Amino acid sequence: LSPSEHFTLDHQGNNDQSASLALILTNPLDRETVPVHRLVLTASDGGRPSLTGTMELVISVLDANDNAPQFNQSVYNVKVLEGSEPGTLLITVSATDLDEGINSEIVYLFSRHVTAEIKEMFSIDGNKGEIRLKGKLDYEEIDNYEITVEARDKGSPLLSGHCKVVLEVLDVNDNAPEVRVTSLSVPVSEDAAVGTVVALLSVSDGDSGANGRVRCAVWPASPFGLVSRFAGSYSLVLREALDRERVSEYEVEVRAEDGGSPPLRATRGVRVPVSDVNDNAPSFPQAVYTVLARENNAAGAELARVWARDPDEAGNGRVSYSLWEGGVGGASASAGWRAASSYVSFEVRAVDAGDPPLCGNATVQVFVVDENDNAPALLPSPVGGGWGGSSSEASSVEAASGSLWAWASWGAPAGQVVAKIRAVDADSGYNAWLRYELWEPRGKGPFRVGLYSGEVTTSRALEEADGPRQRLVIVVRDHGEPSRSATATLSVSLVEGGEAAAAAAASGGSLSSSSGLRPRSGAEGVAAATSPGASATNVWLVVAICAVSSVFLLSVVLYGASRWAPRAAVLSGAGPATLVCASEVGSWSYSQRQSRSLCVAEGAGKSDLMVFSPNFPPPPGPA
Repeated sequence: LSPSEHFTLDHQGNNDQSASLALILTNPLDRETVPVHRLVLTASDGGRPSLTGTMELVISVLDANDNAPQFNQSVYNVKVLEGSEPGTLLITVSATDLDEGINSEIVYLFSRHVTAEIKEMFSIDGNKGEIRLKGKLDYEEIDNYEITVEARDKGSPLLSGHCKVVLEVLDVNDNAPEVRVTSLSVPVSEDAAVGTVVALLSVSDGDSGANGRVRCAVWPASPFGLVSRFAGSYSLVLREALDRERVSEYEVEVRAEDGGSPPLRATRGVRVPVSDVNDNAPSFPQAVYTVLARENNAAGAELARVWARDPDEAGNGRVSYSLWEGGVGGASASAGWRAASSYVSFEVRAVDAGDPPLCGNATVQVFVVDENDNAPALLPSPVGGGWGGSSSEASSVEAASGSLWAWASWGAPAGQVVAKIRAVDADSGYNAWLRYELWEPRGKGPFRVGLYSGEVTTSRALEEADGPRQRLVIVVRDHGEPSRSATATLSVSLVEGGEAAAAAAASGGSLSSSSGLRPRSGAEGVAAATSPGASATNVWLVVAICAVSSVFLLSVVLYGASRWAPRAAVLSGAGPATLVCASEVGSWSYSQRQSRSLCVAEGAGKSDLMVFSPNFPPPPGPA
């Protein structure tokens, strides 16, 4: 027998002609090593030469299930992105079995030690060894899996092999940052200090690495900001001073952004109301209020309304008003209306109900508007005598109880001044502007009265036919509405020229030599005229003509100034009662106001200068 480590030949001879041989297995066979053994059996005789015979023995080793399946790797490492779709092929495991036939057929399956959770998440193909994704991977829940896979043959007895599949879940930026408010201290007082903590915030991101790194910011950027205390924790702090009156409530938005690509963002709104403090005093829209009030108002009548605004809220903005004792302009709030006062000034104080209370002041200037409540008053005679007059509140003329007496010489030319009626009105403006009218006799009489001057002059030359005496009733009216009036009775005695001069000398020489004005007396005789008296009359006539010419020239100059001036000229001043000229013929009107304005404007009468009393406050004087 040819040499073999597995077989040997057992010779059992019976005779010389034949032998019984047995092939004996000396060592175990391994089909996977040598599936077929080929041996040569040689038989030789004992002759010379020896002859031999051979035979080849082919021994096929039958398979026995003595080899378990073997994986090509003991550990498989797999990486997969979270969120991959179900059915995704993760890996294919492979095992081999050296046996043949049914002993080499392999079935793949999860080990009995694998949990139900893994079996729900993954599947394996028993014939191909393909492991596929069955569920939804979430890195934030489980970031790696260990799966034990078994390869089992179909022999008898069954043999199996094992391997481990380590699956690592890779993070995907699928989680936006999350912002939570853990503490909130509102409302915030508007006087809170810079750096005051308003809220505590917690910021987190379920992703990892750059996907989980979060940056935070606050919008608007003022007056709040974020301060990082430690990882994932922020404080919302006050960066600038607050003003509730400007912004009473803030809607703060905290914005978080991770470092993924593309980045994911999240926002969280925080409402921060601002509480009020009493930091605003009441303020009036105007520092000075000007009020025009008619005189003779009843007590309790409303003059004006003032209003102060306090932008604070609740009690801090509730305003109460009072008059401040000791106001401006010399009139106290408690003094009431002063007699004959055209101006009063005081302060109104507005106080809020805050703690401490704040206040604001405004000055109220009240100008008393004149009413026509005073009738013209006739002034007494310049010779020291007196007479009375009467007035009416309506526009109708009433008879006067006062009388005047004057002399005029026969033959006096037209325009000769006989007498002058003087009157004053305690009102101001148009209410004090007086005009004179000749009430009796009506028609074409020998005398006339200057409309604004009050001068009684001859309208024509006097004749003896006019009689020895003329009785004139003169009405003095103001321009108020309704107008008021006073009347005067003037008795003019017509005498010879010498008698008129003597009468003028007897009256004190205060009037012209051709006319006299005195209270009526029982004596009607006069001294005879002398030559020196006639001379004095001429002198006075020259003086009167010069005066009239001067006034006329002044009127022309003022008229020219009013035409060329860019605006009306205003002259004002303070002082006692002022005597104002009303026309070129020398009519005078007295006023009791403390200040007057002289206004010359285009459009005024060419021969009349009208003066009115404005209601201006008195200028400041020494304390």
